[in-house]
Amino acid sequence: MNDMSDSLSRDDAEATVRSALRGFAPAADLADLAADAPLRATLDLDSLDFLTFVERLTTATGIRIDESDYPNLATIHTCVEFLATRA
Repeated sequence: MNDMSDSLSRDDAEATVRSALRGFAPAADLADLAADAPLRATLDLDSLDFLTFVERLTTATGIRIDESDYPNLATIHTCVEFLATRA
């Protein structure tokens, strides 16, 4: 496991979020995805896709993400803020 939780900058957090989203949409769409776009609606993520995304974030950062934290994962921006403040 790659534990980045000791020093996760906002840039690192955004790169981690975008990396965790790979496979859910074409790379070009992810590169152009606005930081404030609603992830589930924009990328058409179903519940299983979203849980996979959460698992990827946890694996990449070592940060525990509980179901009560899911509202903090609505957009790239909120994901970055959540990860950076939890690191």
